[in-house]
Amino acid sequence: MTRTAYTHGLHELGNGAFAWLQPDGGWGWSNAGLVTDGEASLLVDTLFDKRLTAQMLAAMRAATPAAQAIDVLVNTHANGDHCYGNELVGDAVIVASKASAEEMDALPPEALAQLMKNAGDLGEAGTFFAEIFGPFEFEGIVHTPPTETFTGRQVRHVGDKEVHLIEVGPAHTRGDVLVHVPADRAVYTGDILFIEGHPIIWEGPVANWIAACDAIVAMEAESIVPGHGPLTDARGVTALRDYFVYIEAEARERYEAGMSVLEASRDIALDDYASWGDAERIAVNVATLYREFGDPSPPPGPTELFGWMAQLARDRRS
Repeated sequence: MTRTAYTHGLHELGNGAFAWLQPDGGWGWSNAGLVTDGEASLLVDTLFDKRLTAQMLAAMRAATPAAQAIDVLVNTHANGDHCYGNELVGDAVIVASKASAEEMDALPPEALAQLMKNAGDLGEAGTFFAEIFGPFEFEGIVHTPPTETFTGRQVRHVGDKEVHLIEVGPAHTRGDVLVHVPADRAVYTGDILFIEGHPIIWEGPVANWIAACDAIVAMEAESIVPGHGPLTDARGVTALRDYFVYIEAEARERYEAGMSVLEASRDIALDDYASWGDAERIAVNVATLYREFGDPSPPPGPTELFGWMAQLARDRRS
């Protein structure tokens, strides 16, 4: 693994590859990447708003002439903290999986801006929502969707480098994509990897996420750039894989015992993951796993999910 301090800003990985890191890696504080060869460039993800994305692009342009005009942008998935800044590179070819493109249209930045305005009407869920997303500015962002989509796998070229786009979703979201650059021995994982933070299983199945972790380890990359958190190596990937195995077994035991999602979320011990941030996400993970187990109840909506996470976050602070 490239040994890089977990500090805010642009980090050179070698051979024309870069990572943009945003500590502390919690809600909305995502990473991105840049692949270059000669004058050619490929950007992996934009950020949650235009201010943050503009800051990142300025740093990349100062670091390498190849970033003066981004040729290709790959969005690893549909969450806004990985695509809401697309407007600022709208001249590039924007690529995503077909499933991600469809999901982006379902929650464009304009919709999230409206949710922030209405947060006060949503009780504890709205308070939590406003707290975690308050640092970001969603007003005035123009939804800029992908111009090209694919399913399965695609190989693109950045100069003489091959860039492998590998669809591993549905897992975190409906259409998660890994960006593997063999020549750089680097992989940009989007939110298939949360390092030093709890992952959130919006979509599932968890088996796909475990398989994606195995695929990353098999790449034997020296630089693994997660969607959130510091750069990692195979040990970090394996630790996340083990989390999913553990949570699935613990959730199933409580599902079979008839516990509710919230009861199970409170009951599952997270001692081995006490140092990881955003532990309240266990509520979403258990809800998704219950659905996988065959729970016939109507799936909880966003307000209910954020309400449960708000309760767990409050419990943790008290």
